[in-house]
Amino acid sequence: MIVCGRREEPLRETAQLDPRGSIETHVCDIREEDQVDRMVETALERHGQIDLLVNNAGGQFLAPAESITPKGFRTVIRLNVEGTWLVTHAVATKAMIPSGRGGKIFSVTISPHNGMPGMAHSGAARAAVENLMRTLAVEWARFDIRLLAIAAGQFATQTLLSKYPQAIVRRLAETIPAGRLGTEREFASLVAFLASDAASFITGTVITTDGARDDWLGRWPPVQAADAEGRPLSEERRD
Repeated sequence: MIVCGRREEPLRETAQLDPRGSIETHVCDIREEDQVDRMVETALERHGQIDLLVNNAGGQFLAPAESITPKGFRTVIRLNVEGTWLVTHAVATKAMIPSGRGGKIFSVTISPHNGMPGMAHSGAARAAVENLMRTLAVEWARFDIRLLAIAAGQFATQTLLSKYPQAIVRRLAETIPAGRLGTEREFASLVAFLASDAASFITGTVITTDGARDDWLGRWPPVQAADAEGRPLSEERRD
């Protein structure tokens, strides 16, 4: 397994998670085409083939739309959309297509799909990536390359718990019908399943994993649709 990122220190910490020492690291800014090409070529030199690519790099910042500058918008689009495209294209054209063996490419995006107030730039970027995966799944099916997006909701990662305002973080679980944040193990297990032969016919789609947050904001029933005991209200039937 090769893990890439812009900074060496987080990469070293990731590599230490595997006591077997099977995680290789590569410093790479996915916004830079030459660095992406070098990373892919190095992987091929060491291993000869790339069977699975997971595009998990991304970033955004919480801000009302009217305060987002053109530079801020471009920064998010360039990282999330252009960076994903550069790595996806390099892996496909340098490894998966020439080998004749195909492969799988997953891109991590964000739920919900009904809009992202406070993150207009990120919502636009993630929607673009999801459409890119759907489009490439059709075009590259002839090369046996399967692509999909994984739309993640709120997971209890160190980044989520420490980066955003605590007033928001403390109430996140209340916005999820399942009543809790997702765990890193749950997300990793989903990726492992999708990478397995059991999921080889899944392509060109978006897998949403968010405790039903994409369908409803908060627990059910809401206060206005519940009785004094918290039971869902129902319509009275007339004979």
